[in-house]
Amino acid sequence: MTESVNTQQQTQFKILLIGDNCTDVYQYGTIDRLSPEAPVPVFVPTRTETRAGMAGNVANNLKALGCDVNYLHGETSVKTRLLDERSRQQIVRIDADVESTPITFETAIPHVYDAVVISDYNKGTVSYELIEELIALSIPIFIDTKKTDLARMQGAWVKINELEHSRIKSECTGLIVTRGSRGASAVHHDIDVAAPSVEVVDVTGAGDTFLSALAYQYLDTGDIKKAITFANAASAVTVQHLGVYAPTLKEIV
Repeated sequence: MTESVNTQQQTQFKILLIGDNCTDVYQYGTIDRLSPEAPVPVFVPTRTETRAGMAGNVANNLKALGCDVNYLHGETSVKTRLLDERSRQQIVRIDADVESTPITFETAIPHVYDAVVISDYNKGTVSYELIEELIALSIPIFIDTKKTDLARMQGAWVKINELEHSRIKSECTGLIVTRGSRGASAVHHDIDVAAPSVEVVDVTGAGDTFLSALAYQYLDTGDIKKAITFANAASAVTVQHLGVYAPTLKEIV
């Protein structure tokens, strides 16, 4: 049974967001014939949509919740998706990744913020050393990471999914594992929270929504179970939309 989320007043928190930046390009088109040169479908573009991805999507989610966000990021990757206009099915994804320049502790000036949120795709923007320096400040830190040595993130709330959990080298006590339609768990706090049952349209960006909502609600209540419940509810709104989506507080509660 899913725990309900109480109606609440919107609170503005000052957030430092650090992460890997990405532009998501959605190229819609039609396929009605095969190429005469080879037995491959011919894709005819009809329209293009461009959205912020990775940490850029986290920024949009935090802003949708009313947070004041300072976003520090490295170079921008581009992910281009070709989609069938009629079915909305993705045909292929083309990634143009870049190696990013690390953000330094001096650049971050984190002492003026209510919390730090890190969206780390392990592209070079965020180092273990930066994470350790930020944690030492004893302000709330929320991390979504592709790194595997989570013991070096002790003192932060670290969100990963089940597949990532199977690959890590070490854990921290603030580990939160998301399990898709089965909800999420704070594994070292004996907390398991079911997800709302909804019709899923697209899971793109659901993890970004979860991270943002987790940070917001924890800052508002100081209760990690309530924060996970709220984050599950927020992600349930996101997955009912095609592509990335940043739900507002009104939509979540």
